[in-house]
Amino acid sequence: MSLTLTTLLAIVGGLVLAGVIAHGAWTARKAGPKRALPPLEEPHFDAPPVSTDVAAEVEELEVTLPAVARPLRRPSARIDALIDAIATITVEQPVTGDLALQHQPGSRRAGTKPLQIEGLNAASGDWELPAPGQRYGEFQAGLKMASRSGPLNEIEYSEFVQKIQAFADGVGGFVQFPDMLDVVARARELDQFAASHDAQLALLLRAKATAWTPGFVQQSAGRHGFVVGSLPGRLVLPAGEEGAPPVLTLQFDAQAALAEDPEALSLRELTLALDVPQTAAEQEPFALWQESARALARDLEAEVCDDRGQVLGLHAFAAIDVELKKLYAALAERDLAAGSPAARRLFS
Repeated sequence: MSLTLTTLLAIVGGLVLAGVIAHGAWTARKAGPKRALPPLEEPHFDAPPVSTDVAAEVEELEVTLPAVARPLRRPSARIDALIDAIATITVEQPVTGDLALQHQPGSRRAGTKPLQIEGLNAASGDWELPAPGQRYGEFQAGLKMASRSGPLNEIEYSEFVQKIQAFADGVGGFVQFPDMLDVVARARELDQFAASHDAQLALLLRAKATAWTPGFVQQSAGRHGFVVGSLPGRLVLPAGEEGAPPVLTLQFDAQAALAEDPEALSLRELTLALDVPQTAAEQEPFALWQESARALARDLEAEVCDDRGQVLGLHAFAAIDVELKKLYAALAERDLAAGSPAARRLFS
């Protein structure tokens, strides 16, 4: 359900900037690929001391705050009625986390859609994943209604019902499910909205002359904040927020990364990508994408191109920026602002 950058640029004049990029290691020039330099010793700086006076004041303030007998019931960050079909499970008396874990479904999916079961902690008032040693006065189960693989269907929903009914029976609870036809209709509408408001931007960095080794690419990208990702041939620019998805990805041929001697291989193309719904607009990820492309192109002696090899200029970036602002506004109006937990889950 992805609106590719090709479609996005068609709105502003038919420019093509993204698509499925075919990776491959090109034949090295006679001069050979550029290689990484030996690592230099980095200077170390001591962090400034934290003011003990400020810390003491904060601690004193926390102590003086009035105690609350039972915290207010807080919304869940993992289950959201905007994108999940939600079943509620009521119990006559609090259930232990150990019992809840014992009856969790073996698979946390129904078909291709992820599901979650949360308990309302009787002590804290928080929705959380069941944990040993805790007690829960209520449960809820959520099934994501749409993803980039498509909308929830009747078979997946039926599987969800079976798994959650078994869980409810195991904890001695009574479960209420939303109507299947209503859920499937909502899933299709959500999928249609997401399909027309998704954007994954990608451009090529193509060597002008001398090719690069994977080590040279990693070293050059590291100067601009990129680190090695979890997948072969993938470097990422981490987000400032802990646990958030990377802001940008820089990819090259995975086979080159897995080769017995990667430094014997040559690379001539890299893909720099931005998954728009995953990062908040306030962090200006598009500007960072554009700036990173220029900086990497300068250091690697590369051209910034679309998937057809056409060099991209300032006008192309400016046109995309205009359309992205409209996209951000539409997502926010739907309460699915880019970078929000719901948007990150939906556009995945």
